[in-house]
Amino acid sequence: MERREPLLYRKGGAGGAKDSPPTRQNGSQHGERGRNSESSNIGRIWCDECKCGCDRGFGEAQHVLCGVVHTTDFPGNYPGYDDTWNVEKFQKNFRIDVVHLDENSMEFDMVGIDAAIANAFRRILLAEVPTMAIEKVFIYSNTSIVQDEVLAHRLGLIPIKADPRLFEYRNTGEESAEEEGSEIDTIQLQLKIKCSRNPRASKDSSDPRELYLNHMVYSKDIKWVPIGNQADVFADCCIGPVHDDILIAQLRPGQELDIVMHCVKGIGKDHAKFSPVATASYRLLPEITLLEVVEGEKAERLKQCFSRGVIDLEDINGTKVAKVVNSRLDTCSREVLRHSDLKNVVKLGRVRDHFIFTVESTGILPPDVLVTEAIKVLMAKCQRFLNELDSTVME
Repeated sequence: MERREPLLYRKGGAGGAKDSPPTRQNGSQHGERGRNSESSNIGRIWCDECKCGCDRGFGEAQHVLCGVVHTTDFPGNYPGYDDTWNVEKFQKNFRIDVVHLDENSMEFDMVGIDAAIANAFRRILLAEVPTMAIEKVFIYSNTSIVQDEVLAHRLGLIPIKADPRLFEYRNTGEESAEEEGSEIDTIQLQLKIKCSRNPRASKDSSDPRELYLNHMVYSKDIKWVPIGNQADVFADCCIGPVHDDILIAQLRPGQELDIVMHCVKGIGKDHAKFSPVATASYRLLPEITLLEVVEGEKAERLKQCFSRGVIDLEDINGTKVAKVVNSRLDTCSREVLRHSDLKNVVKLGRVRDHFIFTVESTGILPPDVLVTEAIKVLMAKCQRFLNELDSTVME
């Protein structure tokens, strides 16, 4: 019999019954691969002969696509874990717990959501929260050894401390390369410095820091030049580089830099220089369960298998008994699985709806403000999607 190419069917397609492959109960004639949930059909290439997702007619071929993203739209993928969507359940279980917060970093727990939402939130933090960054560099004089384009690139990556919420996006469609911009959408910075010899330097000295003046150009040498009424509006703000010690270039006597820079509002999706975070990541909360009582020397070895603070030894009637104290500190090294007498007494897992977020700001905005702005962006995306649905229905 001639072998035919497999057809890809999708749930709810336009082709009627053919586009929705039949579900089979567990224990069907083609093995235990079937499920009694229609959601198991998503992401599977179905056999064109028997429509069951098996290997019949295709030799040893496996028609199951790998890398299917799990969401609460298709529950029942994990045994013993109820991830069906329910509004009341979400409102009851969802919470955000701030664990650590300082001026540059923040760690918080986001509990009761799906991985797709958590990842969307992370990507918004990376690429869709706006900031101000150097976009245009006008070089009037550059006699250093650093090429103009390299110098412009280095300047563009310097984080600028300015609240982007107080500025508008610049309309690039109507401006020319020479246009200065206005006070509502542009910040102007200037770097003007020249290196010279130090007349007070010792004749025997060979240290450039003593021989030359202004030979190291740092970000602190960048000065803000107000446009229009910016001096009054931002009188209480200190607009300029976040850090003063970023090395830009090195000069020698006679060399100089005369540069004017324009900062505009943008997002990390357009260029990495607009990204407001150094890191934005999450991990699932580790779950460690002891299946039996572990005591004595065995408990000591079990404690050594995990990070400090995860397992503690409790004295019960003169015997040291292991207990899980703080699974959050575990790095999931799986060292315990190397021990044949310990690997069956402990169960390692993750809490699937408990995400530990770590956000480190570049210093442009505090991390708690970044999280708030990311939530606003996510809400705006959801509202825009609902508006599109409404407009489609009306049409």
